[in-house]
Amino acid sequence: MRTFIFFLCTLTALTLRAQQHTLESQIRQVSKSIRAQVGVAVIIDGKDTVTVNNDSRYPLMSVVKYPQSLAVAHFLHLHNRPLSTEVFIAKEALHPDTYSPLRDEYPEGNLYLPISRLLEYTLQQSDNNACDILFEYIGGVLYAERYIRSLGAECLAISKTEEQMYQAPESCYENWSSPLEMARLTDMLFSKELFPSDYQNFIKETMLNCVTGENRLPQPLMNTTARIGHKTGTSGLNARGELAGINDVGFVILPDGRRYSIAVLIKDSKETMKATEKVIADISEIVYRYLTLP
Repeated sequence: MRTFIFFLCTLTALTLRAQQHTLESQIRQVSKSIRAQVGVAVIIDGKDTVTVNNDSRYPLMSVVKYPQSLAVAHFLHLHNRPLSTEVFIAKEALHPDTYSPLRDEYPEGNLYLPISRLLEYTLQQSDNNACDILFEYIGGVLYAERYIRSLGAECLAISKTEEQMYQAPESCYENWSSPLEMARLTDMLFSKELFPSDYQNFIKETMLNCVTGENRLPQPLMNTTARIGHKTGTSGLNARGELAGINDVGFVILPDGRRYSIAVLIKDSKETMKATEKVIADISEIVYRYLTLP
């Protein structure tokens, strides 16, 4: 009887490894279809993990706003402050030459807004001014990096604000991560109690309402009942005429309750924006079909 049970366990493990290999092979094939470095990580139900081209540093671009949100929530909890805590936004903090729906809505500045609203601007609309206002509020980029590293994230660096990257575009490579580190951080929203649930649930719900990058990870899920929360990152061209970083990181909740975290980070793409984003959508579709088709 013990021999039979051992045989079944071994067979199950071998089958699982074969399935993971199949998923990895499909992702690798798509990853090779463009002139870029494509890194992918998928964590299924908090345990089964697949990675492709994980051993590199990928510039995060605005994906950094997700780990930043965790650091902001930690700061609020540490200082016993609610998400409704208001921050003064001076007109000088609303830089004109950057993407900022916050500035477009309040061009004169000099007003108070709650932290929750600033997080909505960063996580849902990828607002660069709101991002730097939040960095200043918690004490700078190094506070965010220290907190994220305290969670066990070693393959990650946060050292530049949005304004610093605007002033020196090549410095965008100094905010970096491996795909697996970003997938792990996303999975933590479900697998670990980082801080009280009101903060954690707010971040989840805010990401579920992201409005950027609909033609990336969300694209193949649009006509399904799956729910996706995600955060995009988008660069301009580097000095070599390449797209420095085109990214999407998120979590998917399937109708049957299963979930997975996924990170697709694309570095130094020589392709068009459309072609680069399509690779992210294609990889998203491969993972979704792998988990849902019989």
